[in-house]
Amino acid sequence: MKLNLRIWRQDGPEDKGRLVAYRVDDADEDMSFLELIDVLNEKLILDGEEPVAFDHDCREGICGACSMVINGEPHGPQKATTTCQLHLRHFRDGETITVEPFRAAAFPVVKDLVVDRTAFDRIIASGGYISAPTGAAPEAHSTPVPKPNADRAFTAAACIGCGACVAACPNGSASLFLGAKITHLGELPQGQPERSDRVIRMVKTHDAEGFGGCTNTGECAVACPKEIPLDVISQLNRDYLAATTHRR
Repeated sequence: MKLNLRIWRQDGPEDKGRLVAYRVDDADEDMSFLELIDVLNEKLILDGEEPVAFDHDCREGICGACSMVINGEPHGPQKATTTCQLHLRHFRDGETITVEPFRAAAFPVVKDLVVDRTAFDRIIASGGYISAPTGAAPEAHSTPVPKPNADRAFTAAACIGCGACVAACPNGSASLFLGAKITHLGELPQGQPERSDRVIRMVKTHDAEGFGGCTNTGECAVACPKEIPLDVISQLNRDYLAATTHRR
């Protein structure tokens, strides 16, 4: 399988980037997209060239580190799939594929396809946790949680924080990520004591980090590899409205 690649190369945050053309002649349709980059990098190293820098970790669709925009789509064209789980059989022999980093003001490029997503970490650090001391883990059935609430909490908790929602959003908003983190704690009894303060702190950090506002285009939910539903943003808005109204 032969593929033509146009890959974004950028030496550092302050340098001007450019798309560079490469050709891989020995790709296999059962390779993942990251394995394709591995093959290219082996060739570049043997030729004495600088390999392409890219993020990766688990390569099992769990961590969300494999952030790439492939042919204009975060994580590529396959629905509900991270880049590391995207296989070359979804592309045509001889196809030209454009690979770029996630682009957003809050995700500055570090090098090539690597972006700095620590803004997400700072949002979580500002309130995405439960700090109330509870002692040892309680018996599982001691705190009843209605099944609809538990199901919704689990759905929201599936967010892996990859940033595809930000890359897909025309405003560079992280509202889907933020809504998922607010919802999965807000649906559980343990999350209630800090619910109002949590949403205010996290929204404040979100805005301070340079993420844009949500205008409900829905591109975030389409790009999400874990299919986080768009209605978590509604939950975020309701919680924020309730919290700020109560404070006033």
